[in-house]
Order: sequence, then structure tokens, then C-alpha cells
Amino acid sequence: MLLVRGHGGGTTLTGTIFERGEEAPSYKGAPDEDAPYVWVCDEFYEVESGGSETEIDGRTINVAFDSPMPRGFDTREQAVEAAKEHVRTQFARVGVAAEDVRIEVVKSEPGAT
Repeated sequence: MLLVRGHGGGTTLTGTIFERGEEAPSYKGAPDEDAPYVWVCDEFYEVESGGSETEIDGRTINVAFDSPMPRGFDTREQAVEAAKEHVRTQFARVGVAAEDVRIEVVKSEPGAT
């Protein structure tokens, strides 16, 4: 499994790419089990009230979360590029510019913390 982490605005967002042969999520809305690579990550956005309070770029904002949107891909490269774009988009939704987001891809073994 690959962890795709975006760092920006003083916080981090991490999603997971399940690789060929690994057990991808099977909850409602998950892609076809036959997809060789599956990307799963939270989606969030800033709200006026409610949500969870967090600090981004030195300012306190409220964010709301949507259920993860798993997406299936045929190749690792497609999955990694889509994951990076997803992470940049989530940061943009809370006011962090794409050029201020540092992204890393880390190989992780299932069950590792």
C-alpha cells in the first residue's frame, strides 16, 4: 500500500493507494474489486459554522468532511497522479495554494502504523 501525504498550511492530509493483490475497501461506493489500484482519502471543505475546528496557515477555520470517495485505476502511475491532484484540491478548498503543498509518497506494509 502507498500512503500519499500532503503537507501544507501547518497540517497534513494522508490517503491510501491499495495496490494490486491488497484488499481494497469494500464499503458502499467502493470501486469494482477488480481495480488493480484503489485510492481512498477523505474530502473536506471550509464551512461557516459546525464541522470541526482546525488551524490552517495560522487561522482557525471550521471544516466539514465528506465520506471517502474510493476510485479505481489500472496503473500505479494513474493512481499516484490522481492522489496527488486530490490532495492538492483538498488543500485548495481550505485556502492553501497548490505551490505551498508538499506531497510525499511512502510505501507502507498493511497493518503497519
